[in-house]
Amino acid sequence: MIPNFVNKKMFHLLDIIGTLFFAISGVLTGLNKKLDAFGVFVIAFVTALGGGTLRDILIGKTPVGWMIDTQYIYIVLFGVLISVLFRKKLDQLRVSLFLFDTIGLGIFTIIGIEKGISKELDPMICIALGTMTASFGGVIRDILCNEIPILFRKEIYATICIIGGGLYFFLKQLNLNQDLLYLLTSSFIITLRLLAVYYKWSLPQLYKE
Repeated sequence: MIPNFVNKKMFHLLDIIGTLFFAISGVLTGLNKKLDAFGVFVIAFVTALGGGTLRDILIGKTPVGWMIDTQYIYIVLFGVLISVLFRKKLDQLRVSLFLFDTIGLGIFTIIGIEKGISKELDPMICIALGTMTASFGGVIRDILCNEIPILFRKEIYATICIIGGGLYFFLKQLNLNQDLLYLLTSSFIITLRLLAVYYKWSLPQLYKE
């Protein structure tokens, strides 16, 4: 459980930031695919909220979060708006989509883990929920954009979430301040993914030509 009011505020702030960054990632993907305005919104929506929707259904939390709290829809709309308005500036940063996706990855892994903890689930299941929350919105996005999801390709995407989840429970045993725990875990996931891409770390492919 989230132990106090301060941590609830921190948790909620992370949720908002993660939703916004994933929405921006989705918008940039939609724009690169030359989708119309509705298509861009749909891609932003599923990128930001798809993983959390699937997680909530699996843990029996219905109606799902964005149906109860419509602020998440407005956050996605805001992400669409600023991405369209500042697209040229974002396009000047070749890694902008990657960075927004990576930041969202770090934040949403923690959110999914905490949702599992709130249901008193086993740590392994909590880590699975964190991985799902962080990565399955991107899976839906890629499928809709006619791409093989990055989760199923060489890059260690979901694996990073799993490793980060393991670190989360290790640090939790040290009785760290919850806000510090969130910060350390999300920073680790973000840094690990940056290093993985820079050094081209990948899992072995089973298929051989």
